[in-house]
Amino acid sequence: MSVSPIDLVDASEPEALEPVLLARLAALDLEQKVRLLTGADAWSTCAEPAAGLARMVLSDGPVGVRGRNWDERDTSVNIPSPTALAASWDEDLVERLGLILAAEARRKDVAVLLAPTVNLHRSPYAGRHFECLSEDPLLSGRIAAAYVRGVQAGGVAATAKHFVANDSETERFRLDARLDERTLRELYLPPFEAMVRGAGVWAVMAAYTGLNGTTMTEHPALREILAREWGFDGVVMSDWLAVRSTEPAAGAALDLVMPGPDGPWGEALVEAVRSGRVSEATVDEKVLRLLRLAARVGALDGVAPAVPEPPPVDADAVPGELRAAAAAGFVLVRNEAVLPLDRDGLGSVAVLGPNAVDARTLGGGSALVFPPYTVSPLAGLRAALGDDVEVRHAVGAGLRSRMPVATAATVSDPVSGEPGLLVRLLGGDGGSVLHEELRGNGQFVWSGSFGHGIAPGAVDLIEVRYRLRAPVAGDYELGCSGLGYYRLTAGETVLVNEYLVQPEDQDLVDVFTNPPYGGGTLRLAEGEEVDVTLVHTVQKDPDGAGFRLVVVPPAPDPDEEMDAAVALAAESDVAVVVVGTTEEVESEGFDRVSLALPGRQDELVRRVAAVNPRTVVVVNAGAPVLMPWLGDVQAVLLTWFPGQEFGNALADVLLGIREPGGRLPTTWPVDEKAPLPGVRPREGVLEYTEGLHVGHRRFLREGIEPAFWFGHGLGYTTWAYLDAECHGAGAGGAPGDGGAVAGCRAGEDVVVRAAVRNTGERSGREVIQVYASRPESAVERPERWLVGHTAVEAGPGEARVVEIRVPAWTLGHWDVATHGWVVEPGGFRLAVARSAGDRGISLAVEVLADPA
Repeated sequence: MSVSPIDLVDASEPEALEPVLLARLAALDLEQKVRLLTGADAWSTCAEPAAGLARMVLSDGPVGVRGRNWDERDTSVNIPSPTALAASWDEDLVERLGLILAAEARRKDVAVLLAPTVNLHRSPYAGRHFECLSEDPLLSGRIAAAYVRGVQAGGVAATAKHFVANDSETERFRLDARLDERTLRELYLPPFEAMVRGAGVWAVMAAYTGLNGTTMTEHPALREILAREWGFDGVVMSDWLAVRSTEPAAGAALDLVMPGPDGPWGEALVEAVRSGRVSEATVDEKVLRLLRLAARVGALDGVAPAVPEPPPVDADAVPGELRAAAAAGFVLVRNEAVLPLDRDGLGSVAVLGPNAVDARTLGGGSALVFPPYTVSPLAGLRAALGDDVEVRHAVGAGLRSRMPVATAATVSDPVSGEPGLLVRLLGGDGGSVLHEELRGNGQFVWSGSFGHGIAPGAVDLIEVRYRLRAPVAGDYELGCSGLGYYRLTAGETVLVNEYLVQPEDQDLVDVFTNPPYGGGTLRLAEGEEVDVTLVHTVQKDPDGAGFRLVVVPPAPDPDEEMDAAVALAAESDVAVVVVGTTEEVESEGFDRVSLALPGRQDELVRRVAAVNPRTVVVVNAGAPVLMPWLGDVQAVLLTWFPGQEFGNALADVLLGIREPGGRLPTTWPVDEKAPLPGVRPREGVLEYTEGLHVGHRRFLREGIEPAFWFGHGLGYTTWAYLDAECHGAGAGGAPGDGGAVAGCRAGEDVVVRAAVRNTGERSGREVIQVYASRPESAVERPERWLVGHTAVEAGPGEARVVEIRVPAWTLGHWDVATHGWVVEPGGFRLAVARSAGDRGISLAVEVLADPA
């Protein structure tokens, strides 16, 4: 369809847009409409010329924009993990990062970013903890809304996911989350509501899981809560492969089945409409929402996008923004006067641990992107300290649970000798070369197409060749992982000749991120070379392939590795031990079985601390880990998978160039005896028996002291909380004007004013938090809960007065009798505090009954 400029309408003007959408809908027959409701392929929607509808590309986030390609050839800016963003407690920062992601999306022709994830940190055992924001609904909602605002201000749709109560990974295709109405409304829905009603998110993703007996792609909440109650008018898509039915899913307010082109709708839905089991009006509603999304992102001919001129992003400034963002999320939980390090007093620094060189900047699973570069902690400290300070590294405690992917740093093209792997796409049962290229990484994904103008179904075999030169003598493990038939040879030795199959207990998405493996061992002398060849038979429905080639060098003696690291620490002025988790511990597709650091990392920290009193531990994990050595070390810094500028940001913080700006977005337990909710369902059911008491709420209720409270974090200065007062939002006043008890009417916001002073010797930032409690409530409530927060910056000796608005709903509770929010009249206590465990300055608020 071609539309003249005179017909151009603006997607940001609903009254002008709706008639255009109805006209486009009227131009389609039933088959055309139904076709639009399933993806065209794995990562895009269907185009429809009759409606002027272009294809829309969808891409995973949340820490970058992968695009249609999932390999090192198409890099993406890698921002800090979502938990790191929440740890910043900084909505403006998150909004700026959203604009950067939108610019990345536009560069890759991506219309819809599949982020943010706002499922709660219900349990630290959750495998995708790092991909979520916080244990608290208010903080999660505010950070998520800022993310959405930033992305959509850049003209790209954000996606609120995974709706709702998809807070763990075990049996996620079958799991049914059971929770009561109050818990659902007060904890798990508010972050989604903040994105829908507060930020106007354009897309929502329905989860794999079920809720109280109904799978989410068929759940009435899609229509009753999202559409009717909250007024959501965007697209509800399924999580990938989550739709299990034709009529029940079509009858819900689910609009788009992903991926395509196959699925349970298609011809089956057309037949259901023709036979009267599903109304055509229901189909029309879905198509209208899809057209509205297309109009907003500029994919509907003749309609100006909602953001016709997105604000420019200075590409040269992006690394600095990412560096500052990483530091803003670092949480300093312990500091016995060792940080910041005095550069002038340093002669040598030992940087220890496997994560010091192999920096993990993001979590595993669909969140994976390939950054253009990664700055490791070792590289960052060496660059910052220069040649005047000796910075040396030792692994200490190797982490070898996953076989490393072959890279250009370890293998070469056997023909040209250049670093990398030679890949050939073969047709005619291997008789013709359709495409040949040198790749820098042994992880390969072709999704829906092989590109390069190759016709669908033309590729029969994929051949990958590389030459391995042994840097040391020993046994080398060579293998491959994926689905289908593989033959792997090293010289004349056949290492793999088998069909790798999906395990029965593994879902299709999990098998993509953690595929089955085959391999063998080859003994090589130092300097010996061997040519390795993999041949994979392509499964053509759908067109594409995905597999990994792995090379595992001989493992050094673990005791010698440990002893070398300890010896290096003993002779250094400072020891920086970088510990953390791996993809086998934290990833999509499975949950954690332990909170302990993997391998011998705990032993490494203990032994280093015993020989060097100036030991700093950097914990790079997306969720809490146990710290049995906590009292033995001088400082502990949490870094949360902080993105591609990890090492530079770490150097900035350790050397005091930047202050660690973060506060904990989740409560950190001492041990696994703490009251931590389980994530493993019984007979398909996961009971949320903790109800309202998640995270710090549970610790407070049971009187258990965690290692560190939600909201805790240290900077490089000190603060005094001087005074605080509050009043109803409808009243005026300034600090000193209020009475001992502030009054407000039910439904009215409360305004808290607090005065603080920087009592230290350097400038700093403080996150001021407000918690509420209701000592004599008629209904069950948490001991205290977060109702507001803000941040303040001040120089040495400077005082600041801040104002924090407490939304009325945060004092309310969900009434199961009226199915609505209710604020009890009577007394509430507010605490202006540094964390959930800090008593702070206490204020009284009297909520007056509404005379109506």
